[in-house]
Amino acid sequence: MLPDGKMHPLVTRPSNKSGLKTLPVVIIGNGPSGICLSYLLSGYTPYFKRHSLHPHPILQRKLEEAPEVSVLDQDLEYLSEGLEGRSHNPVALLFDTLQRPDTDFGGTAESVLTWWHEPDRAIPHLVLGRNAAGGAWHSIEGSMITLSRGEWMGLPDLPFKEWLKQKRRGLRNNRATAEDIAQYYQHYVKKKGLQKNFRCGTVVTSVRKVSAESISNHTQKDLPEDSGSLWNSNEKSTEVFQVDGFFKTVERDKEPFSIYAENVVLATGTYDNPTWLGVKGENLSYVHHQLSALEDAVKNNSVGIMSDPVLIVGAGLTAADAILFAHHCNIPVIHVFRRRVTDPGLIFNQLPKMMYPEYHKVHQMMKEQTAACAGPYEHYISLPEHHVLSFGKDGKCILQDKNGCQKAYKISMALVLTGSNPNLSFLPNDGMDLAVDSEQPVNPKRNPIDVDPFTYECTQEKGLYALGPLAGDNFVRFVQGGALAAASSLLKKANKNPP
Repeated sequence: MLPDGKMHPLVTRPSNKSGLKTLPVVIIGNGPSGICLSYLLSGYTPYFKRHSLHPHPILQRKLEEAPEVSVLDQDLEYLSEGLEGRSHNPVALLFDTLQRPDTDFGGTAESVLTWWHEPDRAIPHLVLGRNAAGGAWHSIEGSMITLSRGEWMGLPDLPFKEWLKQKRRGLRNNRATAEDIAQYYQHYVKKKGLQKNFRCGTVVTSVRKVSAESISNHTQKDLPEDSGSLWNSNEKSTEVFQVDGFFKTVERDKEPFSIYAENVVLATGTYDNPTWLGVKGENLSYVHHQLSALEDAVKNNSVGIMSDPVLIVGAGLTAADAILFAHHCNIPVIHVFRRRVTDPGLIFNQLPKMMYPEYHKVHQMMKEQTAACAGPYEHYISLPEHHVLSFGKDGKCILQDKNGCQKAYKISMALVLTGSNPNLSFLPNDGMDLAVDSEQPVNPKRNPIDVDPFTYECTQEKGLYALGPLAGDNFVRFVQGGALAAASSLLKKANKNPP
């Protein structure tokens, strides 16, 4: 809804495709990145809190130089210079340290930011998402504990811990459940009054550039009358983005729409497309690529203590979650992964034992309970440096070790949990042209979208932005810096930065 009660123009595609006025910004994806950017584009503006003290002395000195100027309007490259931390993106580190100054050292120092709502700086925008606000967090099994500490899951100016206290709940090992996180994000959108910008239950099928001439002389009646004064760059642009898709109605019908936008922000995350192994039989009905399949099988009593083992492929945290779940239900597991248990690249070798006791337990199982060496854990076998060759119709899986030796195992079901990739099928060439290596698919860890580090605008397509995992920021605490950079850039385009 717009402030005056009208809906943004998510309309059925007109026959002449020319009856729409452009929106300044359309955000595709309503997870943490999209929510944070919507907050910043709604006139919420961060300033350095006077008399606050940041533990980084050089950053403190820079912040004191112009406390009356919003962080959005300052030189982000200058402010972020010299910062170090757990992200490779400088603005991600900047915004994180402004909100959580000493969190990496176990400290609890308050944010050095204060937030002012300046409605005259708001930029009209629309956030499109398949699920409720919070994105993929609604697709994760609710009792799963987050990898990140609970306070790192929070968004600007509404600490997660404070929200949890209102529910009279605490954090387990300083961490939260996926259900808590999903509810918090929905609450955040309502509390900050952002619902008017969100359209959930929408699926985007195409984003492409079109000529602005065909739409520049037409006015969309559903936009507020003064919308032209809120955005001054329409006339200068020769091309705009056409965003096509459909809206899922209550009756489960698909209502098509077209929106025209000056700028499009990609914030879709990477949860959509689980990675496949590409082996024979992987499409058989007992082979799955999501943890929820195991949960459903347990509910349906199709696997149990007396069934053939469940094969779990992968050595990441989702695979670990599956092993913990199966172990809790006394379900026999064969665990297959390519790496050595001592490989420093293995995520378990990077996690503090005190904070992540359950993942440390899985790592112990992987080390101590191999097929060659029986250990103390019942119903579990670890097969490091193995990979799957094929799945058979008879429920037999052929595995091969590093020496080329093959062995068949009879299994009840297989879970291939080796990561996921973004679904960018709505972009030309699946978005590969935007990646750092345009010959390879977009991958959040190995081949993210190539963006300017201080604006998050795509280097290959002006007016197109990428946030979150698509730009290489894989943790909620760091995706917010991308939103800050994009908002700063969009405000400059809109001439909404004070002189």
